[in-house]
Amino acid sequence: MASNKLEASCIELALEGERLCKAGDCKTGVQFFEAAVQVGTDDLKTLSAIYSQLGNAYFYLQEYGKALEYHKHDLTLARTIGDRLGEAKASGNLGNTLKVLSKFDEAIVCCQRHLEISKELSDRVGEGRALYNLGNVYHAKGKHAGRSGHQDPGDFPEDVKECLQKATEFYEENLSIVKELGDKAAQGRACGNLGNTHYLLGNFSKAIMFHEERLSIAKEFGDKSAERRAYSNLGNAHVFLGEFEIAAEYYKKTLQIARQLGDLAIEAQACYSLGNTFTLLRDYETAIEYHMKHLKIAQRLFDRVGEGRACWSLGNAHTALGSHEKALHFATQHLEISREVGDRTGEVTAQMNLADLRSILGIQANGQQLKKIESEQNFSTPLQEQNQAIGGARPRRHSMELLELVQMTPEKKLSPDMIDDDGFFDVLSRFQSNRMDDQRCSFNKFGDRRRQRGAEAALSPQKEELLDKIASFQSSRINEQRASLPKLPGLRTDNPSMLEQLVTNDSQVPDDNFFDMLMRCQGSRIDDQRSNPPAALTAPTVPDEDFFNLIQRLQSGRIEEQRSTLPEKKKKTNQNNPSK
Repeated sequence: MASNKLEASCIELALEGERLCKAGDCKTGVQFFEAAVQVGTDDLKTLSAIYSQLGNAYFYLQEYGKALEYHKHDLTLARTIGDRLGEAKASGNLGNTLKVLSKFDEAIVCCQRHLEISKELSDRVGEGRALYNLGNVYHAKGKHAGRSGHQDPGDFPEDVKECLQKATEFYEENLSIVKELGDKAAQGRACGNLGNTHYLLGNFSKAIMFHEERLSIAKEFGDKSAERRAYSNLGNAHVFLGEFEIAAEYYKKTLQIARQLGDLAIEAQACYSLGNTFTLLRDYETAIEYHMKHLKIAQRLFDRVGEGRACWSLGNAHTALGSHEKALHFATQHLEISREVGDRTGEVTAQMNLADLRSILGIQANGQQLKKIESEQNFSTPLQEQNQAIGGARPRRHSMELLELVQMTPEKKLSPDMIDDDGFFDVLSRFQSNRMDDQRCSFNKFGDRRRQRGAEAALSPQKEELLDKIASFQSSRINEQRASLPKLPGLRTDNPSMLEQLVTNDSQVPDDNFFDMLMRCQGSRIDDQRSNPPAALTAPTVPDEDFFNLIQRLQSGRIEEQRSTLPEKKKKTNQNNPSK
């Protein structure tokens, strides 16, 4: 009776957690699911469902470590009870979580498992999802590997291109299945991802084709967010094709929808893209107008990196217009912000721009004004300032010669004459040999061989007993290495029939591929404890980095066009001797 009440309580808590998660309150929903786990159940399918929901809820809350933990529990339980469909879903969820954690190889193994089981069960919906997930993993893996080199789309190394090409193949297979199933929403997602992948591969015409199809489906469903993304992606692709006027029209539509949605960060991104596009069109007044809008939103959202990007762009635009004083103002702000956020590249760029502007203003202004401008700028980096503060001295590390030998044993002291190379190793050898001798079994010494043989005869009746003891000790060692039942949270083992099911279900023993996956997952645990490299600078008001790099390279040559050259000094001629 008590067990039935607990069972009802567990299910009721889980159902309430599910209701809250569907209503969008995943944080409270997780509390109910965790309470259900605390109550526990001996219904394995119910427990598996709770694990799955908990994993998904934690994933939504971006607590990926917890999500990974519960999806692993779900996979273990599904395999134990022989639930192939549950195993497929758990593998897919586990793969998605590993992808977010940048563990791409393990994610691929899990997603492949999802695909294999779905094909085995003739589950076309599951097969389509597995293909979509595999495309996402390869796309993320390729994009992650391509970030380190800062290449333009289409200029990535072969290994990156190979990942992106595999992503397109899986997306195309997914698109074929969802078309067969008549799932238009899934078609839109596949087209959007195909457009993004072809964009990274440098296939801009194909990217435009898929993004236009994505836009059409988004309009059909009234999905404004998807429509906005399609416009933005179309603008990016047209920029790389050099069709700046068309790109500007798409960015304007992006800006319009962002304002409808009330999304300030996206609005700022659209303004930033429009400012850069009009700069490419050499319409600097309009470019300044959009960059000022971006700057104001970035300041409102406390996005210092975005402010730096806006100031950099405004400085370039004012330089192009010949407004060097205004350009100097924004270049100075760019330098200050770059130092504040630790943007070394931005700091160097700002210093170069300031040097160029000082040179230009030095020609147009008198020496006193130039001296004042230079006095307002301090080009020393924070590291240089720190070195200056401490006099430029760097503390030496303690020499290894100052290290003292640690006393090996408390009861024996090392004499000074023993601390040389040979003596030290002799000491070590004696100490180590003594340790082994301490653990030896010593036998009584007999005077002659006859007495020794008599002792051996006396011990012979006990040989069998000794061997039995050794065998029992060895067997206990094997038992210690036997696989035990998984310790799963919320699993009540007071039901004998359930225990029998867990122990005797030998038909569902995991195969080698599953163990390989587990070994890779376990082997990556040490990576979880490594020190991560410094995180890349993020700016919610600035769009993707590849477009920024393109604009930066194009803009870097513009200031050369605006430089003023010093007039060449005329050579003095001798009136008496013109040939000299």
